[in-house]
Amino acid sequence: MEPRRPAAILLTVLAYIVATFGVQGTSHFAVNKTHYAQVTYMRAEPIVAMGITAMVIQGVIFALLFPAFNRAGNPIRNGVLFALAIGVFLASYIALAEAGKYAVPSIPSWIVVESGTALVQFGVFGVLLGLIHRPRSAS
Repeated sequence: MEPRRPAAILLTVLAYIVATFGVQGTSHFAVNKTHYAQVTYMRAEPIVAMGITAMVIQGVIFALLFPAFNRAGNPIRNGVLFALAIGVFLASYIALAEAGKYAVPSIPSWIVVESGTALVQFGVFGVLLGLIHRPRSAS
């Protein structure tokens, strides 16, 4: 298991924030704007600091866990597999439990949008994670 380098932890957190903001922001404000506009329980003005705090907490946890998962083989492949595993874990609540708990406009649409967006978000994060944690060259 590789040591948990402070720079790798910081870069992992930043990569998670970039992947999450990039994919989720594009989904919420461009690609699936109509889908989210139909959700009546959303805040008109989200509290961005709360979202960033959640991403920092999640990113730190992922940064601390990934070295135990990244044992051998291709670190990008390992990063994608790790990120998709945690993505399925997190997205299962968002895609399924929220659709069962809240009055979403369309359950099938909700599941497709939330699952698809999470798949892209965690796929991007996985590639970034693998790049961050790849072995350093011995130059």
